[in-house]
Amino acid sequence: MNHSTPILQSPELHSTAQDGPAWVPSADTVASARVTEFMRWLSSERKLSFGDYDGLWRWSVDHIDAFWSALWDWSEIISVEPRGDTLVDAAMPGAKWFPGARMNYVEQVFRHADLTTPAIVFRNEAGEQRELGWAETKRQVAALAASLRRLGVKRGDRVAAFMPNTPDTIVAFLAVVSVGAIWSTCAPDMGQLAVLDRFRQIEPKVMIAVDGYRYGGKSYDRRELLHALLGELPSVEHVVLVPNLDPLASAAVFEHGIDWADAIDGHAPFEIDEVPFDHPLWIVYSSGTTGLPKPIVHSHGGIVLEHVKLTTLHLNLRPGDRFHWNASTGWIMWNLQVGGLLAGATACLYDGNPGYPDMNALWRFVGEARINFFGAGAAYFQSCLKAGVEPRKVADLSHLCAVGSTGSPLAPESYRWILDHVGDVWINALSGGTDFAGCFVAGVPTLPVYLGEMQCRCLGARVEAFDDAGNALIDEVGELVCTAPMPSMPLYFWNDAGHQRYRDSYFDTYPGIWRHGDWVRITPRGGAVIYGRSDATINRYGIRMGTSELYRAVEDLPEVLDSMVVDLEYLGRESYMPLFVVLRPGAELSAELTATIRDRIKAALSARHVPNEVLQVPAIPRTLSGKKMELPIKKLLLGHPIETVANPDTMANPDSLTWFTEFAPGCVQRLGDHHKPASGL
Repeated sequence: MNHSTPILQSPELHSTAQDGPAWVPSADTVASARVTEFMRWLSSERKLSFGDYDGLWRWSVDHIDAFWSALWDWSEIISVEPRGDTLVDAAMPGAKWFPGARMNYVEQVFRHADLTTPAIVFRNEAGEQRELGWAETKRQVAALAASLRRLGVKRGDRVAAFMPNTPDTIVAFLAVVSVGAIWSTCAPDMGQLAVLDRFRQIEPKVMIAVDGYRYGGKSYDRRELLHALLGELPSVEHVVLVPNLDPLASAAVFEHGIDWADAIDGHAPFEIDEVPFDHPLWIVYSSGTTGLPKPIVHSHGGIVLEHVKLTTLHLNLRPGDRFHWNASTGWIMWNLQVGGLLAGATACLYDGNPGYPDMNALWRFVGEARINFFGAGAAYFQSCLKAGVEPRKVADLSHLCAVGSTGSPLAPESYRWILDHVGDVWINALSGGTDFAGCFVAGVPTLPVYLGEMQCRCLGARVEAFDDAGNALIDEVGELVCTAPMPSMPLYFWNDAGHQRYRDSYFDTYPGIWRHGDWVRITPRGGAVIYGRSDATINRYGIRMGTSELYRAVEDLPEVLDSMVVDLEYLGRESYMPLFVVLRPGAELSAELTATIRDRIKAALSARHVPNEVLQVPAIPRTLSGKKMELPIKKLLLGHPIETVANPDTMANPDSLTWFTEFAPGCVQRLGDHHKPASGL
């Protein structure tokens, strides 16, 4: 694969450097920020002083052992044994952290058990509501942990969950990891093959599952599918059934079934298995498009440290804050939502379609639940903008202080929409990944916000933009790399003999350095702009560019709801680059609109990046986390069989593949026909 650094052609890519900030924190906001608290602590306890965030960041990546040690002490992480040295081997992969520590994720959560605020607030799209206090959450976790022990679950066993975004799922997760077992989950809307592709690899001992789920006003009974799954998972010895649709759903229909109500009944002692720092916590899965999903194993200690850092220093959460990130259990942002408990924040959960019965549904929840920090995928905010949603007119957002975004780059117009229609809130755009269950770039409330730009590189994350030769770039686009280890980087992939697949996934391009697979530009002020995946870039006549800028130009048009571009090269022919657009109902892809789209792209990027064709499609294929499936569609159009490039069960809209599958056979011919630049160069 060619990993050449893209050459930027559009002055708009650098426009934020001349623009003023869209949001500036008040003096009170800066003074009360958690990151300011941390800096004051460093001054008093470590005799370290920093004039600004950039100075703090540079210390955190130049002295990574000192930073993570300080974070441990400031956060008062619990270990039943002296933690010893911080970092005894800084190799990537294979770094060894805190070898003396013995701890458990759950112990860090229930440091906050005396809080009088709720631990969990829940609502679903049908309007059902629940609230769990810290004491009741702890009771249920202890009871379920005791039940799991009676079923023979012990340290190192895998427990699989087929669960939606409900309080029961959080209780199940905490109970599983409290006994030293390893958690792994799939959302109940995933298909049979997608679930089996994941759970077969890890051979779970127990399955915790719902009877069904709701989405978009419809109910989906999954008991028949659950029977089929269990028939293909011989390692499962018991199934715990959670009634989600039918209150009378009984586990008796399953061999060795246990009802949820019985499993969480009673007042068992709260017992924690303190495990080594690098004991597996969970197994999560990459959204790979070929082969089996990568089963990524993270550690108790690494996730505790990374999520404490993110939730406190970068999300600015404190005990009692109400935190909601709209996510399904199949997306790593669900894990970060649960991570808010590590900071003592209330986990505010919403299960269902955020746009049902209308686009104001989630905003009403934000207002009525008095949420302080609300996060969602960038596509959600763009959809609100396109739909003309005005949240302040339908909800009391006076408690809302911050809005977070991830999943894909947040367009500058979405920043402006949030400020105009949500309120004068801190916008915290994040970029990271399932791979290390964390963020490389994010925000802090002490810095200004610039449209289209993430505020900073995260503490402890030595992130750079690299050219082909491994040189760090400033204000130029390069490969996003991390040149020093982080505690939450994977321990390994499950069943990956010799760790070869792990090495090939992140360290094949720059040995000993993590290559994340994104194009990034580090701005002179220390912020970052993500331009999309580095393996799905546009390469037109020797000039490379990420796709996000093209989408910004195209999707700014009121007629265009969504878009996707792929750049196809085949057997040495000139590339063929089609642009696929989804139009607003009633709009037509006329010659005039096509010309307008081409002119917008020419003005925003360059004449070289004008597509050969503009084609109307019913929908753009997206993953469950909302990302456009550029690379799978690129492979499909180059002649790869559909079954090798995309798994419909891991998609948000699998029906969208039909159009592209029918279109694909003619693409090789089109590669020959479109040998001239569409712009007439």
